[in-house]
Amino acid sequence: MPQTGTTRIWRFGQCPAGNAFADAFTLETGPVPAPGDGEVLIRNEYISLDAGTRMWITPRSDGYQPPLPPGVPMPGLVLGRVVESRAAGFRAGDLVRGFGRWGDHSCVVPAMAALNVLDDTVADPRQHLGVLGMNGWTAYHGITETGRTRPGETVLVSAAAGATGLLAAQIARNMGCRVVGLAGGAGKCRMLVEDFGLDCAIDYKTEDVEQALTRIGGGIHVYFDNVGGPLLDAVLPNMAHYGRVAICGLVATYAAEGATPGPRRFDQVLMRRLSIAGLFSPDFAHRGPEYNALLQPWLRAGRITLPFDITTGLENLLTAYAKLFTGGNVGKVLVKLT
Repeated sequence: MPQTGTTRIWRFGQCPAGNAFADAFTLETGPVPAPGDGEVLIRNEYISLDAGTRMWITPRSDGYQPPLPPGVPMPGLVLGRVVESRAAGFRAGDLVRGFGRWGDHSCVVPAMAALNVLDDTVADPRQHLGVLGMNGWTAYHGITETGRTRPGETVLVSAAAGATGLLAAQIARNMGCRVVGLAGGAGKCRMLVEDFGLDCAIDYKTEDVEQALTRIGGGIHVYFDNVGGPLLDAVLPNMAHYGRVAICGLVATYAAEGATPGPRRFDQVLMRRLSIAGLFSPDFAHRGPEYNALLQPWLRAGRITLPFDITTGLENLLTAYAKLFTGGNVGKVLVKLT
């Protein structure tokens, strides 16, 4: 039946300077949208916050999608329940995941292209935004296909305490690799080793990363990079010959308004005969069911997991979003809606 009442959304207004997100968004209240033909109305239960969306709110036209125009509701990945459906294949009560908006509700169109009906028996449904979602698929694809990782190799992961990095590190560990994490802070580094089984972790805030990596014998065979910038410069001279660099994210430069310089140690690409390739989750999202068939047994057996950094309340979303760019989170950043 048609929905009545009000709903809230975060509307994008202008490109922020740095992490001044309060200047970029406004929280507005309006009527609950009514779905049209082929549309589905969702009551959002969780909103996924992802660092890559920072590129959407810059004026750069050379990103992986055009910048958002001012005045639009902020889009984002959501997990929620269908409230009303006017699309075949979706019923009221279905648990769904898809690209909606930062708000209490999402009206998704076309539903068939933008939404997935999910397995409602998964013990922790939040994992549909973690191990069994875009982060898990990106980590798996980046380690196994972009990085072409083989058992026994040494794998380095930056932002290893973040959502995708933590999953990539566990996947490499499960494959029988020696895994090294880069993270900010002694507590995160200790957690990576003691709780997630990494072989060692380097605190980029207090250690000279390039020097620390020289102590890892044999060089780095695969670097799963979520950061770019100076960390990439520190890693390249420590790569093994014929090593592979999988570029998953560039959080160090997302706020830049123009072109950013390439690696200072680019000469090492030739000297060490390296391969460098980027990966972008929409390119392989259609393989999600295939990847989940491989990841779900690990999840059930406790061999891979993802902690959640939960902020409750849509009104607190911008505080949670800032954590992605200040190192304030461990694992997946979600906003839980009440």
